[in-house]
Amino acid sequence: MRVEPVPGEPAATVRADGNRLLVLADYHAGLEAGLRYEGVELQSAAERRRERVLALLDRTGADRLVVLGDLGHAIGDPFDDEREELAALFDAVDVPVTLVKGNHDGDLESVFEAFGVDVTMTPGHGVRLGEVGFVHGHTWPSPDVLAAEVVCMGHEHPVVRLEDEVGGTRKERTWLRGSLVPDPFTDHYGHDVAPTADLVLFPAFNDRSGGTWVNVDGQDFLAPFLPDGMTGTEAFLLDGTRLGQYRRV
Repeated sequence: MRVEPVPGEPAATVRADGNRLLVLADYHAGLEAGLRYEGVELQSAAERRRERVLALLDRTGADRLVVLGDLGHAIGDPFDDEREELAALFDAVDVPVTLVKGNHDGDLESVFEAFGVDVTMTPGHGVRLGEVGFVHGHTWPSPDVLAAEVVCMGHEHPVVRLEDEVGGTRKERTWLRGSLVPDPFTDHYGHDVAPTADLVLFPAFNDRSGGTWVNVDGQDFLAPFLPDGMTGTEAFLLDGTRLGQYRRV
């Protein structure tokens, strides 16, 4: 398999173009500053997030870090806390970084320039590296990305609601894995687009960022091509537990 989730973690290793990549989605640096603006006070977890990334890079021996969008949190001009968190992160990371631009990454170029950080940022429609496509998911993937063998995507922050025998419930982050369906993409692009790729939806790396309840009636996906653009989709917990068809969990 080209995409191997790291057991117990919201991240995966990916083999692409002869490189070993550590891939994660929805880091949301500075999230606590955004919540504070909304009246919610939480102590910053910036250091813990950074240490988790560094530990994963060390554990996996990855050649590159790939973030599937929403590295930052503020949709517009980043908060000062966000800028400081990103500066500390890139000062500590010693491998090249690729950011697949997400809807929360609008002004990060100015942050990278201000701190002299060398980050490869892709367009919003994603990028393909060898036989693996990478996209955030807030907009339609390019036909080139769709032609890959597997497409990695963030944006959705998928979670499931699990219920025990006495009616107690809990929320768990989850992976979703299925296959792309051509029809919505053909309709969008106005010509035949015939993706045969697997689609892997990554859980959010930031455990404070909320999520899409994929097994709860009335919850909708955020991506414009979901759920119509995927089929045979199953859910997996971070520890690898296979839950089966995501709507039936």
